[in-house]
Amino acid sequence: QVQLVEFGGGLVQAGGSLRLSCAASGRTSSPYRMGWFRQAPGKEREFVATTDWSDITDYVDSVKGRFTISRDNAKNSVALQMNSLKPEDTAIYFCAASWRRTVLGRTSNDYGYWGQGTQVTVSS
Repeated sequence: QVQLVEFGGGLVQAGGSLRLSCAASGRTSSPYRMGWFRQAPGKEREFVATTDWSDITDYVDSVKGRFTISRDNAKNSVALQMNSLKPEDTAIYFCAASWRRTVLGRTSNDYGYWGQGTQVTVSS
């Protein structure tokens, strides 16, 4: 059974940094695609970043230049380095994975497996 476990959430002041990590287990092969989504209170879950097997990455415009997604295929893991954090980045962050060859990875339907989420709070 596939399991995704996230680490690294917490409380940080605006302008600070956090690094989220996610490890996938339960399958012998690495996911084709891994990504991060977030959900703020009262809002829908939104795409943040994605990376595929070839390390091609994509980001939502609001985090470009501040967040970096990276993966370690040998460890079946993905990380999200978040710099210059803003209060509007406050949300629960979810790791997602797909073993299907999805083209874009910007929607929830592109992923079949999800982590439990980790809280990120940015104070002003």
